[in-house]
Amino acid sequence: MHITQLNRECLLHLFSFLDKNSRKNLAKTCHKLLEVFQDPILWSLLNFNSPAELKKHNFLLGPALKYLSICWHSERVKVCNIEDWMKNNFQKDFCNRHENTVTDFLLEVGNRCPNLLSLTLSGCGHVTDDCLLLLLRNCPSLKTLKLENCVRITDQTLEAVTLYGRSLQTLHVDFCRNITQTGLEKVREKCPSVMLRAERSANMIPDSKPEKKFTLEKSSRKLVQL
Repeated sequence: MHITQLNRECLLHLFSFLDKNSRKNLAKTCHKLLEVFQDPILWSLLNFNSPAELKKHNFLLGPALKYLSICWHSERVKVCNIEDWMKNNFQKDFCNRHENTVTDFLLEVGNRCPNLLSLTLSGCGHVTDDCLLLLLRNCPSLKTLKLENCVRITDQTLEAVTLYGRSLQTLHVDFCRNITQTGLEKVREKCPSVMLRAERSANMIPDSKPEKKFTLEKSSRKLVQL
């Protein structure tokens, strides 16, 4: 029996065991398998291991998406975490190649995937508060938000959680150095039912502009002299 002679239910079951690339390659073989590839039931869960995977077009985005994870674990992540004004030309060029990739993708998710239940971001150093604000506002069923090593995330995201995270049950903001203790306390006060975790975040040194750093260093020197 040829694979195309299987009924749709069997084909969907077969596709469910394949990764994104294998699904896409199989879908290219005939119109019937392309239709199976485009069935929303296959795309309730998406996992990505780097920003480059977001550009492969080997997946579908839509209302069926419930669980999304973008976790980039690489030495190159360290470059994205360097403060912008401290990057050399090589590092800036590296970041420019993918700076808006994750953000643009998440904006698309916010506009096309209103039933999202869980979002995990790790090593996404260019994701901004505005992006997460849109997601929280457009995905009212979001129950889990886990952020790790997302250096541009600030207390503005925590504020958005208190305003729009009505369904949120779990919030992790680990190693996000621009999160403050004040912001965390506001979440605990306004959303007491949320399971909040902030490993190291409020204890890390936050980013500050060069002129602000100079002022702080000058003040420190004066104190030492005194």
